[in-house]
Amino acid sequence: MTAESPTRSPVRLSRRGRVEPFHVMEVLKAASARAASAGDVIILCAGQPSTPAPAPALAAAREALASGVLGYTEADGIRPLREAIAAHHRAEYAIEVVPEDVVLTTGSSGGFTAAFLAAFDVGDTVAMTRPGYPAYRNTLQALGCRVVELDCADETRFQPTVAMLEALPEPPAGLIVASPANPTGTVIDPGELAALLAWCRAHGTLLISDEIYHGITYPGTASVPTTSAWQIDRGSVVVGSFSKYFSMTGWRLGWLLLPPALRRRVELLLGNLNICPPAISQVAALAAFTPAARAELDGHVTRYAANRELLLRRLPELGIVHLAPADGAFYAYADIGHLTGDSTTWCAEALAATGVALTPGVDFDTAHGNRFMRLSFAGATQDIDRALDRLAAWIR
Repeated sequence: MTAESPTRSPVRLSRRGRVEPFHVMEVLKAASARAASAGDVIILCAGQPSTPAPAPALAAAREALASGVLGYTEADGIRPLREAIAAHHRAEYAIEVVPEDVVLTTGSSGGFTAAFLAAFDVGDTVAMTRPGYPAYRNTLQALGCRVVELDCADETRFQPTVAMLEALPEPPAGLIVASPANPTGTVIDPGELAALLAWCRAHGTLLISDEIYHGITYPGTASVPTTSAWQIDRGSVVVGSFSKYFSMTGWRLGWLLLPPALRRRVELLLGNLNICPPAISQVAALAAFTPAARAELDGHVTRYAANRELLLRRLPELGIVHLAPADGAFYAYADIGHLTGDSTTWCAEALAATGVALTPGVDFDTAHGNRFMRLSFAGATQDIDRALDRLAAWIR
């Protein structure tokens, strides 16, 4: 077989690159193509706010662009922002956090990768929920870890339990929990989180708590106030982000709260992998903690709540009545088994027929996702209403 053979690439390819696609990105690609040709796309697939960064953050960025040299920062981020994040955790959760506990990252994605690299070796087992955020699984597999998915459903409100960990053949090196969770929006009970943390400490398992949707919960749901893992056990890793509540997805900035043993290793990894987080984003994010910015951001959450109510009221028009409890975040994870047994094809057909972009459940659940889809309600209320009109007419 020659190097020019179409069945064999002349470029050496690693096993690490053999990861599943992040399907929401594939849907966005298809939606962009549809928008270019038809111009009628309504995006309900992407997990991002439709609003810009808060006005004080934008003003700070403009000032920095006009007057500053935006060079490299420290690998773990500028101290004023780490101080602000520490103060945020003290105010929100009544826990003592100091700037040395905080490491800034290039989005929460960069934080997860650095934490995985610092804590887990090739061959280590890491547990996560199913359904769950696909990039956990795909990144861990690319790093040579073995992923064990914990089958979570209505009975446990799509959150893991100690019983699930006890049923594993051996304790995993890590456990990832998310609250509010993507794609389900469920919030973990504080007692259950405490039990999981106690089990992890007793078995040498590192718990990584994805808290990037904190700040987005809805009064009157069955949920309880969101709990940070560090309110219970500072030996865990907390992951935060400016993407969701702070409405700064494209600015690519997140943070980690790290126990002392991991700090230096993560700092060294980030210095090599990324040099530093984006300087302009750090300047803008510092202004996102001002009272004016927080008032603007809380207004977004009020709109998400209205959008959530709209979805819950209108989804039955599509025959969709089985949903995960959307306690927080801005997603509805819906059972569409009465409509299809192939959510990927169904979502592609919905986009082609209606211009509404939806995420197939196979992105989040490798076992049962063929009968689920995820809708994001972070956009404009009128867009969600129009999307439901289109989908209802198409299904009828």
